[in-house]
Amino acid sequence: MLRGFDAPEQKWSPGHRGVDMALSVGSPVVAAEDGKVAFVGTVAGKPVVSIAHADGVRTTYQPVHGSVKQGQEVREGQVIGRLGNPVDGYPGLHWGALIAKDTYIDPLTLLNMPVIRLKPL
Repeated sequence: MLRGFDAPEQKWSPGHRGVDMALSVGSPVVAAEDGKVAFVGTVAGKPVVSIAHADGVRTTYQPVHGSVKQGQEVREGQVIGRLGNPVDGYPGLHWGALIAKDTYIDPLTLLNMPVIRLKPL
């Protein structure tokens, strides 16, 4: 991971509304979960793919040149596009997750990662 999630104090405040993951330009990008493609296009000069999931979460992937179409159903692990060139100075994939249309969450919480517990010395 290149840069972690940093929730803004207020919805309009600065923060980092996702995670930046190391990935080479041209690499395939896959859907994190099953869902329906909500958007494929450009936002502020960046190619973006956004997927709406049944649980109400919407995930975004940028800069990703989509190989899917708006309204298309996708499966977890399905290739949705290829990583484009960095447009804001950060290489790699920016992955975001949104609930309730305006509340960003750490997308890493969507992964079924094992919990690591350290034993006391």
